[in-house]
Parts: sequence; structure tokens; C-alpha cells
Amino acid sequence: MSSSTSPTVRAIRPSAARERLLTTAARLFYAEGIHTVGVDRVIAEAKVTRATFYRHFPGKEDLVVAYLEMRDHEIRAAAGGIDHVNAPARDKAVLLLHGVGDELCKTGFRGCPFINAAAEYPDPEHPAHQVVTTHRAWFHATLVSLLEEADHPDPYFGAATLVMLRDGAMVAGNLESAEQARLALIRAGKAFLGLGAAPSGA
Repeated sequence: MSSSTSPTVRAIRPSAARERLLTTAARLFYAEGIHTVGVDRVIAEAKVTRATFYRHFPGKEDLVVAYLEMRDHEIRAAAGGIDHVNAPARDKAVLLLHGVGDELCKTGFRGCPFINAAAEYPDPEHPAHQVVTTHRAWFHATLVSLLEEADHPDPYFGAATLVMLRDGAMVAGNLESAEQARLALIRAGKAFLGLGAAPSGA
């Protein structure tokens, strides 16, 4: 009987340990900065052995890439919800901005994880920086698609402008008032898209 159950146990435990390492690293990297947090700290707080860490991640850089890819997947999954919304494309673009605004107001917010990571890994050839580039390209392409659907006269320029608004809101939300940054982002986005200024509480 033990031989029939042990493969399942062996399959689950490494996955659980990897998830714990990744969750711990994500929390620490985002709160304190990637370069500030060492592997020993992640291992200690994840309550795993050093051997377990290196079984899942050959080195810290691999963990950093996995952390950024996890955040990328989370954001893409959340944004995918607008595909099921029965609304005009321009309204869907505004919904994306609302999602960004909600992120600004979360407890513990300290800026965009991708902008933060790019500042720590400025080399465009570094794998961590490439994840940032890939994420931003996806967000821009998503907005281009929505603006094309909305018959915007210049979807690429429009998408670039909305990405820039998003970046500014992320920085302002970290350095200044998150709520004010959220309101400014949504009002500016709606005005740019020709939907009128949002009400003060939008």
C-alpha cells in the first residue's frame, strides 16, 4: 500500500515547497527590494532546507525570474476577466485602468513590481528585465486590441499613452496619495478615450 501512495506524496511535496519559496520571495522582494533580500532569508522564512531551495531554483536569479513571471500571470488572469464583460471596447479599457487603480489602494502597495524590478536590473539582456519587457508588451498589445476594436484613430499611440498614464499612477500611488493617483488615472484615461471626465468618486 505504501508503494501506491508514496509517488503522490513525492509529487505534492516538491510543488508545495516551491510554492512556499515563491510566495515568500514575492512578499519579501516586493516589500524590501530584490537585491536587499538574500537567499538565506527566503529559505529561513519559507521554512525549507537549502537543499530544497536549490532543487527548485538553481540560483537567486532563477527565483527572481519565477517571481516576476508569477506576477505577470496573476495580472494577465485578472485582466482576462474583461473578455466576459458585455461592454464597448473603450469601457473595457477603462475597466483595465480601474484594476490598476484598485491595485494602488491595496495595503502594502509600494509601486509597480515590474518598474521596481527594471530599476534593479537595468540590463535589457538580463532574464529578469526581459520578463518586465514581455509583461509591458502584453499590456500594450492588450490596449491596442481594445482601441482597434473601438475604432480609435491611432491605437498604438493611444495604447502607449494609457501605459504612460498607468506608469505615472503607479509611481504617484507609491510616493503620494494612492487614492488621488487612482482618481487621476481614471479621470485622465476616460478623458483621453473621449468618455468624459469621471465623477470625483469614480
